[in-house]
This record gives sequence, structure tokens and C-alpha cells, in this order.
Amino acid sequence: MSLAPSHPPAAPVSAAAAPVLEFRNVEKVFRNGFHAITPVSLSVQRGEIVSIVGPSGCGKTTVLRMAAGLTDVSRGELVSTAREQAYVFQDPTLLPWRSVQSNAELVAKLKKMPKAQRRAAAADALETVGLSSVASSLPRQLSGGMKMRVSLARAITSSPDIMFLDEPFAALDEFTRARMADVLLDLWRGNDFSALFITHSIHEAVYLSHRVVVMAAHPGRIVRIIDSPSPPSADAARDTSALADLEAEISGLLATAHKEA
Repeated sequence: MSLAPSHPPAAPVSAAAAPVLEFRNVEKVFRNGFHAITPVSLSVQRGEIVSIVGPSGCGKTTVLRMAAGLTDVSRGELVSTAREQAYVFQDPTLLPWRSVQSNAELVAKLKKMPKAQRRAAAADALETVGLSSVASSLPRQLSGGMKMRVSLARAITSSPDIMFLDEPFAALDEFTRARMADVLLDLWRGNDFSALFITHSIHEAVYLSHRVVVMAAHPGRIVRIIDSPSPPSADAARDTSALADLEAEISGLLATAHKEA
């Protein structure tokens, strides 16, 4: 993964303004009585990327779906100040009969963005993810990584305040996955959005995030929230040694949580 940014500076993360998203002792209990999430308190600041890592079954996706309003909160309070939001799934979910450009415009079209505006926004997003040259192609002509780039371009075209990403790179090979992390950071640097990112990859979480939320299972809970010692920024090189130390710390936390589960 490259360490040098390729876009103009983005606004710095600021904790002074109200968070774009805040969990206040939020719990999730399903109808069958399964207590999926014990009280969770978590905030996402404007311009901040927060990743959640943890074992399968710890409730990462449940937290994300509650944040996005796709799953009801059982107890506690969830506060969002976002005007627009976008959700990126593991599957790119592109319409096979639409061109790359048309797929990139789709969410903005559904939100009634004027045609000229959405076309320009989609074209800009496709340029950022490196797909301008295939704008007229169909999804079947693209590789898996290219399809995911279209999915990210489609998400950003509607100018979301926050993006929810549910393991979007999990199905990609290691090289492509590393490139996609850089693509996401390029989009973040060029646009004003926050992100809540779910992943099984500790390396990916550390590389992308300002903060990493470590979860454990049985029941789903937050073990620790860790500030990155070298967070993504607009124009500063990353301290790879500090990031490696953070990976080791998170690995230890997950190993301990697994033993206690």
C-alpha cells in the first residue's frame, strides 16, 4: 500500500463539532430473545474513518446496520446528524444492463439529483477511482476490483456525509484489496465524508482508520476503542512502525477476548 496521498488536502478531523453519528448505550435484542449487542457507546466525528474488527458473530454488521437505520435499536439512543448516507456492501450489486457511468449515477438518480449534476458527479467519482476509460463498459466486462471501484464511485456520487462499508473488499485478492484501501482513502481525501468500516482484517482496519473499535463475541461488545498513532491525513506520511505496533496490540486483544468467550 502506498503511503503518499494523491489528492488535495481534506478538512482535518475535528472533535469540536457534533459527531455525525453517536451510539449512546445502544443494545440489540432480537425477537427470539438473542442478546446480540450489549450496551455500546461510540461516536464517529465528521471527516473521521472508524473501523470495527472482531470475530465472526460479535455483531459488527449488526452495529453497522443499526447505524445505517436498517435494523432497529432495542435500547439506548442512536443520534445521527447526517443529511445523506451511503451503504457499500461486500457484493458491488451493479445492474448488469447499465453502463459503468449509469451505475455510478444510480443512487444520485434515485435521490432526484438533477441529471447534469449527477452525470458530472459520477464522472468525477469515476475519474478518482481510475475508471474514466471504461465509463461506457458493462459490469460483465470488469474485474472484481473494478466492479468494487464502481460501487464506491456510486456511493460517493450522492455526496454522503457518512459511508457505511460492510467488508467491501473481503472477496478480493490481497493485491487488489490493498489497492482498494488506497482508492477509498483517495475518495476520502477528495470528499467531505465520514466512514464506519467493517472488516475482519486487522491490517486493513489499522491502515484505513483514525480509530479502531475492537469487538468480542458472546455477547457482542466493545473491548476497546483505540486511536491510531498515525492516522490517515491529507498530506503527512504514515509511521509504519507505529501502525505495526497497533496491529500487534489489536491481535493481542482479540486473542484474549477469544479465550475469555
